[in-house]
Amino acid sequence: MWNSHRTDAYEGMLAETITMSGYKGDRIHAYFARPLGEGPYPGVILIPHVPGWDEFYRETTRRFAHHGYMALCPDIFCRFGHGTPDEIAAKARAAGGVPDNSVMGDCEGALKLLKSLPNSNGRVGVIGTCSGGRHAFLAACRVSGIDAAVDCWGGLVVASEDKLTPARPVAPIDYTEQLGCPLLGIFGNEDQSPSPEEVDIHEEALKKFGKDYEFHRYDGAGHGFWYYHTERYRPKQAMDAWEKVFAFFGKHLGGGA
Repeated sequence: MWNSHRTDAYEGMLAETITMSGYKGDRIHAYFARPLGEGPYPGVILIPHVPGWDEFYRETTRRFAHHGYMALCPDIFCRFGHGTPDEIAAKARAAGGVPDNSVMGDCEGALKLLKSLPNSNGRVGVIGTCSGGRHAFLAACRVSGIDAAVDCWGGLVVASEDKLTPARPVAPIDYTEQLGCPLLGIFGNEDQSPSPEEVDIHEEALKKFGKDYEFHRYDGAGHGFWYYHTERYRPKQAMDAWEKVFAFFGKHLGGGA
């Protein structure tokens, strides 16, 4: 849990950019942070948001390593070239976004890599924010072997037909019956993507199919309320939500600190 490390405990991590096998065997970059120790450690896949494979996600990857996870954040935008996160995210948006199938293939590659490591405890979760939250839910439904998923304000999980695109041809909510692991949802009640009404619809679908889930909704918080580099940041709500995430992953993945 947050700020629970003992002052006499050894602490160390390794964080670096690696190359991994993604969708259809593509070689893509990923940011990989893990504790220095024998483990065994659980794994976490982080799916970046539309602002790109950015500094926030690198810092968040290291946060998970600090708390005892082998954390891997694949560059799902890698196929659009290289530059600043803003430049590459703009190219992705102009092309209609990263195709869902591509992101799912990258998640499968990340899952395979994490579970193959000798200091893995064999359990891997997935988390994402914004579009990455949508992808995290989608991965929990479509990628076999994920043990827990966290959707942080994933927009367009509930999507009408006019919102579907060639890159996103199916609304993730339509895969709810296939959800294969426990799900944690983190939402702001002032958000409009997803709106509180869309979160209600999502929750009803989970109830309909008897899924293991917990949703936490925060008053006074809107979209992206974890983003401490923006005016959206709400420290009280963000830190409470982080506690929920660590407790959830600790319960379902084991390990963590």
